[in-house]
Amino acid sequence: MDLHRLSHVVALADTLHFARAAEAVHRSQPAFSRSIQAIESDLGIRLFDRDVGDVRPTPAGEFVIERARKLLFEARCLQRDVDLYRDSQLGDVAFGVGPLLTATLMPRALVALRRQHPQVALRMEVGNSVQLLESLRTENIEFFAADVSDMPREAALDIQLIGGQPGNLYVRAGHPLAGREHTPQEVWAYGLAAPTLLSRAAVELAALLGLPEGQQATIALECDNYGLLKTVALTTDTVLAATDAAVWEELESGALVRLVVQGWLSPPSSTGIVRLRGRTSSPAAKAAIAAIVRAAGEINV
Repeated sequence: MDLHRLSHVVALADTLHFARAAEAVHRSQPAFSRSIQAIESDLGIRLFDRDVGDVRPTPAGEFVIERARKLLFEARCLQRDVDLYRDSQLGDVAFGVGPLLTATLMPRALVALRRQHPQVALRMEVGNSVQLLESLRTENIEFFAADVSDMPREAALDIQLIGGQPGNLYVRAGHPLAGREHTPQEVWAYGLAAPTLLSRAAVELAALLGLPEGQQATIALECDNYGLLKTVALTTDTVLAATDAAVWEELESGALVRLVVQGWLSPPSSTGIVRLRGRTSSPAAKAAIAAIVRAAGEINV
């Protein structure tokens, strides 16, 4: 199987335009068209329908294109790993992390990685699960670590669970709510600062507040940056939704205190490492995943 011709098939599938695809792979349009015709002839099937001004993959083409993408990805991985093996290096890695793990696991994991593998170049993308999943599918990152409670259980995804952290509510020292047990409604009156709620958490919060079925609770401040959330909670009467690991310094110093709320029982989050199934992880990615898993074992319940 000619990988160059397979790359031409993928380029045409991505652009659905012969001229743009030829430009993308640095071929003249006639040479590119001959390449597509040649691989169709070799395979004995038509990969694309070519109407006037319109190019579409055939059902057989869709099948070949999907497999071609995997073969080309593995070929790139093999070349990368051979280069790294030859040069006795781990290379670099791009990965994603959700907001909670950015605030809790990653300080430990990144310190360990920099100490153990200072030659590895790291690029960390922070985002919610939806954003990170899109980056994974487009191969902008090799894997991501995040809350996987809402993650689609697809055959294409390999999810390695690494534990979880129970959520709590926190207020600044001296807050009117501090020191006593309160109803959810009393707490809610001060406004809640929280990261983007997953569907399960949103449903549980609405039920705790006694809202009618189907009605969602309005969050006073929704933000995926825990540093900003903590700043607001420390300087206003806003109540912070977080975990002990995310605010441990503030708890130790007494700047934040944990609230006691009637009926509040937040199960641990379900966090995990998400990869595309069947894709070979780079040496640097394996090192990063190992560091994250170790940090999870030290922090998570």
